[in-house]
Amino acid sequence: MSRTPVAPFLIAKDAQGQFRITIRDTRFNSQGYPLVTSSLQPETFKSAMAARAHAKQEFGAEAGQFASK
Repeated sequence: MSRTPVAPFLIAKDAQGQFRITIRDTRFNSQGYPLVTSSLQPETFKSAMAARAHAKQEFGAEAGQFASK
């Protein structure tokens, strides 16, 4: 397992074709193993760009902090 933290914002398309944001927090235990906590946000978006803009405005996300699925 990689010891680098995962991108804190995941943008993924759901079964209905809407985009959703998942906020991820990475911590490391005493042995250096990463522990990731994920929180799926209730908002849906018509495009990945709209989801990205929302994350920047509401959560203070910056370029390079996004992953897509």
